[in-house]
Amino acid sequence: MSVQFKTIGIIGKPSDSSIAKTLTTLLQFLKQQHYNIVIAKNSAAFVNDLSINAYPLETLGAHCDLIIAAGGDGTFLSAARCSADYNIPIIGINLGRVGFLVDISPKKMCESLKEILNGNYNEEQRYFLKTKIIRKNEVIHEEKALNEVVIHRWVTPSMIEIVTRINGQFLNSQRSDGLIISTPTGSTAYALSAGGPILHPTLNALVLVPLNPHTLSNRPIVVNDDCEIEISFCQTKQINAQVTCDYLEIPEVRISDKILITKMSLGIRILHPHDYDFFNILREKLSWSDGG
Repeated sequence: MSVQFKTIGIIGKPSDSSIAKTLTTLLQFLKQQHYNIVIAKNSAAFVNDLSINAYPLETLGAHCDLIIAAGGDGTFLSAARCSADYNIPIIGINLGRVGFLVDISPKKMCESLKEILNGNYNEEQRYFLKTKIIRKNEVIHEEKALNEVVIHRWVTPSMIEIVTRINGQFLNSQRSDGLIISTPTGSTAYALSAGGPILHPTLNALVLVPLNPHTLSNRPIVVNDDCEIEISFCQTKQINAQVTCDYLEIPEVRISDKILITKMSLGIRILHPHDYDFFNILREKLSWSDGG
């Protein structure tokens, strides 16, 4: 199915001047294809083109119908946040170290983009998690996460004691450095580093991965993604914990607080080249044998 995009937004890896060459090549290509172009303000300095309108990252999605994120997975996560409310798709150019979400190499950028912009692509849907911090029966903070929600100890040398309930049913209590609640998208990020399983992006699942648990039998567990996950603490003295939603921090979570995590209906659309293969991405990024 061919889709005619009119205005394309560009988001580059912030504070990294090495992306200037790739962004310049990208802009030249899009201009040759006669697209309108807008760019995130924190990337505009890298292209030195005053003819292109620059907007704050938070509002870029209101001014375009497609976003191209050039950088690593962190850049892609920023693009996801600014595109989600507008239901506009994202394309990822890989300028990072690994990059599971940004799957187009700079060498093949123009070739791959030409095919995608002509309608020859695979579209994939990913979803967000919603996190609520509840204090004295009031929601004091809400945030969303595409990759993962992490509860971990903060400014304390001691482990924290976490109680986990799934749909109101007690799962376990654990002493550990924290807990990761990851979507399939985030299963190749922090959760993977902590020993969690890789989930295929199409699975309707979440994985809970403990961080350095005191009890070594405390292992990752996979649950259905329509579950409500409730986290509380059972410390006997006041501690401070921190919650992070992707790269955003919610500090000073108290011992009396509850944390509720649920799947959101809000999601993002990712456009891949027509030959995109998730398993090939795994082999390439994780240096697995190619079977040949």
